[in-house]
Formats: sequence, structure tokens, C-alpha cells
Amino acid sequence: MKVLVTGASGFIGSHVVEELVRKGYGVRVFLRYNSTGYVGNLSKVPQEVLDKLEMYWGDIRDFTSVVRAVGGVDAVLHLAAQISVPYSFQNPIDFAMNNVVGTTNVLKASLDAGIKKLVHVSTSEIFGGSDSPLSETSPRLPRSPYAASKVGADAMVKSFYYAYGLNTLIIRPFNTYGPRQSPRALIPWIILQALKGDTVRLGNLKPRRDFTYVKDTARALVLALEADTEGGEEINLGVGESYSVLEIVETVGRVMGKNLRVVQDESLIRPTRMEVFNLISDNRRAKEILGWEPQVSLEEGIRRTVEYFRENGGAHREGWL
Repeated sequence: MKVLVTGASGFIGSHVVEELVRKGYGVRVFLRYNSTGYVGNLSKVPQEVLDKLEMYWGDIRDFTSVVRAVGGVDAVLHLAAQISVPYSFQNPIDFAMNNVVGTTNVLKASLDAGIKKLVHVSTSEIFGGSDSPLSETSPRLPRSPYAASKVGADAMVKSFYYAYGLNTLIIRPFNTYGPRQSPRALIPWIILQALKGDTVRLGNLKPRRDFTYVKDTARALVLALEADTEGGEEINLGVGESYSVLEIVETVGRVMGKNLRVVQDESLIRPTRMEVFNLISDNRRAKEILGWEPQVSLEEGIRRTVEYFRENGGAHREGWL
């Protein structure tokens, strides 16, 4: 089977590509065209993986280039998206174009090409938070343009199942973390500060998140591709436990053998109306439909992430061919 992976140069996408190659799939990756050959996190995968990839360049917002990328594949794993919550407040139109229009382009091209299955990657941010585990039917309460754009993308995916019979499956990860993640994300941000000293500057310490190690997320996405589903399904993907920002700081400190001091930085605190205070997954459907359970504990995952950033000098290498 040949699989197209959009968003393959991203944090999660690069790990998904590795998992697919490991399992013997033919893999085509769709990358945003640039004149310099920048491939993002694909620069960090082993060379033997890179050598097996078929690379297509284009722009997810351009239907013509999406059609060219989809042609001749059996299935699509759609991860391409504009993802930064803070940036979405500055440029909401960019998020609508990439996440809603871009996803619609992938859906239409996949339908026209007669692909067997499309797995779309959503986000837990669409829920807006809850003190109870969130199921697939929990209300959508987007608190950012990013979250709203993903609600729109999910709705387009569902519509292509109902209107055209396209075999779709929505996977909704809850806060994936691990090697190659952007330094702007919580766990890398804490680790990078801890590598430089004993003080960590953070915003609100109360928000809680359900953290899944990236290899577990990548494995789930490949299982989603392989699952015998008929279309229209949604599956929440998380560990089923939430941890506060302060608990993450304590875990990082324990792993690194440091007593980290936390300083609250007012400039890093989001306005209350925008903040999502608690996200925790009801992952029963992931277990039932995919046969998936997380294998890497939070402490072990953070240990691996610390090792990655230590080995990389506390900074990402640039990704160039």
C-alpha cells in the first residue's frame, strides 16, 4: 500500500513517516514548496528512511498541487495544518485557509482519486476544556481561531463521508510531546530552560493537559490507517490522565536531577476567556477500535525528550536537503 502523508515535515508527521517505513509501506510525502529545499523535521529522520520517501512539493491551499500529490496512492494520512494557538489570534485568515480550505482540497482530491481511506488528524483544542474526560460527542467550544479552524476541518471531513461516501476517520490527539517538538510547546520550553539553569519562567501554572508521547501517537495513526472502519468515525487519543503545568515542571526536574524554581511571567499568561484549563481524554474508543493503548509513561517520555534536546545542544538543527 502506498500512503500519502501531508504535514510530513512536522513534529508528529516525521514520526509517522518513520513508523510507516518501518512497517513496510510505500510513503509519499507532501511538502510545502520553497526555493531552498527546507524539509523541517524530516532532516532528523534516519537516512535509510529518507531514501525510501517519494517527495512531492506544493501547497495544501492549491488544489492543483494537492491533486498531483494524491494521484496514485491508496490512502492519505492528513496532518498538514497551521497549528500555533497564539499565532492564530494574529492571523486567523491564514488558519482558515490552511486548515479548512486546505483540508477541503485534500478531501476533494482524495474523493476524485478513489482512495481507500483518509485519516484526518484533529485536536483536543476544539473542546475548550472540561473537568471530566472528553468523549467524541463532547460539545465543541473553540476558544481560539486555531481551534475554530479545526472544528471547521473536522466538519468538512464528516461531510465528505455523509455526502459522498468517502471512507474517513478522524483521530483527535490530546497534547502530543517528544523529540523534535517545537521549543514553543510546554514540555520542550521547560526542558530548554532547565538545560540552561535552575529557573523556569512560565505563565499560568494551573492548566492541565493529557500528554501522549509522540511514538504512541504515531503508532495510533498507523493503526487508524489499518483499522477496519466504514467511514465517519471519530476517535479521541490520549492517556486518560491530566497533569498541571507545575506537575510537568516537577517531573522534568526529577528526571534531570534538579530542583527547578518557577517564576511566573505575566507576559506569558493568556487572558482567562482564551485559556483552556483542563483537557483529559476518554480513550475507550481508541482501545476498542484501534486496539491502542499508550506504552510510554510520562516520566519515561520526558526522559527521552530531555535526552534528545541534550544531544541537539538545546536547539533544533535546521532541516535542509
